[in-house]
Parts: sequence; structure tokens; C-alpha cells
Amino acid sequence: MGLGEQEILESSEPGYLRLPFFEGLPILHAFSTRKGGVSGPPYHTLNLGLSVGDNPAAVHTNRRRFFGALGLDPSHVVRIRQVHGNDVLVVDQALAGNERFPRLLLDDDCSYDAMVTDIPGLGLTISTADCHPIFVVDPHRPAVGAVHAGWRSSVKHIVGQALKKMGEVYGTDPADCFATLGPGIRGCCYQVDEPVIAPLQRAVRGWQSCVKPAGEGRWMLDLAHLNIGLLHEVGLRRDRICDTGLCTACRNDLFYSYRAEKPITGRMMSLITLI
Repeated sequence: MGLGEQEILESSEPGYLRLPFFEGLPILHAFSTRKGGVSGPPYHTLNLGLSVGDNPAAVHTNRRRFFGALGLDPSHVVRIRQVHGNDVLVVDQALAGNERFPRLLLDDDCSYDAMVTDIPGLGLTISTADCHPIFVVDPHRPAVGAVHAGWRSSVKHIVGQALKKMGEVYGTDPADCFATLGPGIRGCCYQVDEPVIAPLQRAVRGWQSCVKPAGEGRWMLDLAHLNIGLLHEVGLRRDRICDTGLCTACRNDLFYSYRAEKPITGRMMSLITLI
């Protein structure tokens, strides 16, 4: 499903998007925008990233607004250090019961690019400014997964690793799952060169369908198309995969984009929780 086929609901204060595609499933989800916060230029206004040079007080205010609008206490919000790999964190009762949870995941420098859980009320978050946030929902277990898919982690099959982990831990069958791809840079704007294309060629069958030539040694890479193919490859039905169709680089009015605004820009957060 693309943007033209799937309605997107937008909230303005603070800004976030939701998909009716997920209605009826036991989850709460949101993709933040750059609207409705207190950060000044160049982060205006709902920057949720502390590592980009913004005023920490403004970021904390923005986070309180965003999490509060979703009815979540910050102590129930799970964040990790994303490193463009393919490791998957299982957020289980033993981890969630630690007295330092969830802060310990950042204090102890835990590096992952996907999380899965079957614990209701925990908000799994993915931070982005061009990479694609991907949510997976197993309504039968129930369980959810949150995935950070840049080009490196996509080439390392991060969505497949997340589904594999859900299968090992929860008995998840990918054919029962629903997935959605949030806002991210698209093939219209994401130009790459040989250092990206070479590992893509080695790791992904049918990689040619994800790229278009853009001159000598240059290609336009469609990360959304790539990850939709990878989700289908591991067993998700195509009618259970939804793509927002929104490009962060095209829509600077609505999203942060490192490619379009580098070297300084803010960060969005995408969040999913079982209810």
C-alpha cells in the first residue's frame, strides 16, 4: 500500500502521524513530525534528539509533549543506541524488571537496531532523520517489533532478523504479521555510489529492482522498496505491508532530513507499544 491507498491521520500539537492500517490491532503507534515543539532554528520545532546540538531543555520538553500526547510515561519508553547493524534486543520481563530499566540501555551503551517485546505498555522507539522506521505486529501472540532500517542495516537484513527473533522467542509466524514503513528518504532523493551498491549486490537478491541509474557510478536507491521485498521474502503477505510513501528529503516542511539539511538537523521518533 502506498500513500494514495492508505489514509494518514495527523496530530498537530505535538505533531505525529498514525495509520488506520493498524486499527483493530492491540497496539498504539505514532511517527513524530517536526511540528509542535519548542526547539529553535535549525531544529524547529519538535526535535526529539539529544545528540544533535539542540538545547537539552527544549528536547526534554519536546519529549514530554510527544510521550504525553500518547499517554506514555517516559519511564516506559525504551530507547537504544542505533549503530546500523542487525542485532535485535528482546525486551523481556527480566530486562524490564531491572531497577535501572530503561535507562540502562543507554548508560550501558547497548547497541541494537531492532527491538521486540510482548510486554504491554512499553513504548519501543526508533530515532530517524532519513532512515526508515519499520513496525511489525504479531496480533496472535501478541508481540511487536521496532526496526531501524538505514542502508547498512537493510543490507544486513535487519527486518528478517527481527522476524526471526520473534519466531524464536514468541513463536511468531510472519504470515500472521502486519508491518508498516514510516517516513524515510525515498528513491526520488537518495543517491548512492559504489560503496553502497557493492554490498547491496552481494547481499540482496533482485537488488536491481531497488535502484535506478543516476550517472556514472551513481544510483538512486529505494530503501522502502528494498525492505518491502525483504519482508515479503521472509513470509509477510504483501496485503499486510503498508508504506506511508512519505519522503523525508522531499518534505522538509514535515520531517527532518539529514541528507537535505546536513550537517545540522533534528531527529524524529517513531513509537509502538502493545496495549
